[in-house]
Formats: sequence, structure tokens, C-alpha cells
Amino acid sequence: MAVAASAETLGGVFAAVADGLTAAMCDEVPATGERFAVTVRAESREAALFDYLDQCIYERDVRLVLPVDHRARVERVDGEWVVEASARGVPLSEVVARDVKAVTYSEMELAETDDGEWRAYVVFDV
Repeated sequence: MAVAASAETLGGVFAAVADGLTAAMCDEVPATGERFAVTVRAESREAALFDYLDQCIYERDVRLVLPVDHRARVERVDGEWVVEASARGVPLSEVVARDVKAVTYSEMELAETDDGEWRAYVVFDV
């Protein structure tokens, strides 16, 4: 399964891809759940996106919540890409969720367009 997204900022496109991951896992999302924070550090933008999405899947598997309503900010700090993000964690007991096993580097694209918009394409293993 693949998600394509675009946004005006790098953080916006990270959040949009994460929202696409949520949509791949669940059709209807209740308004319940508490927000939680996610911080990821990586050597490249692509690795940061991969690790951020992987952390969303980890939260689902370990905390038993479906991460929804993603917000993200991405910056380069001391040679690393840092993702400061948050999501609302809907208890899995409140949704019917499909299994997405993992994010992949297969066909991953992350680029800034000539007009300054960010675009991403990510494939998930289902």
C-alpha cells in the first residue's frame, strides 16, 4: 500500500504521510484518545521520515493506540534531522484497524518542488 502526500512545509508533509498511514489502517476514527509526543533523530530527511512512520506503527503495536491527527515539525539540528511530532492515540479497542506491518524504503520519495512545496511517496508493507 502506498501513500502520496504534499504540503507547504517539510513537517506538514511528514504529518500528511502519517495521516495517510492512519487512513490505510482505519476508515472511521472516533474523537477519543489523548495526545502523545514523538521525537525522532536521523542522519537524512528520508531516514527521519522512515523512523517517524516506524514510530507510529510502534505506538500502535506497543501502546495499543491508533495514532491520528498528526502534527509534525522537522528541522536540521547539529547535522541531524529532528522530527518533533504529536498525535492523538485512539485506543485500538475503539476502532476496527487493518494491519500495516511496516514502512519501507522501497520507492520512497521525499523532495521539495521548484515552487517550494514538499512531496512524499511512501510504500507500506501490509
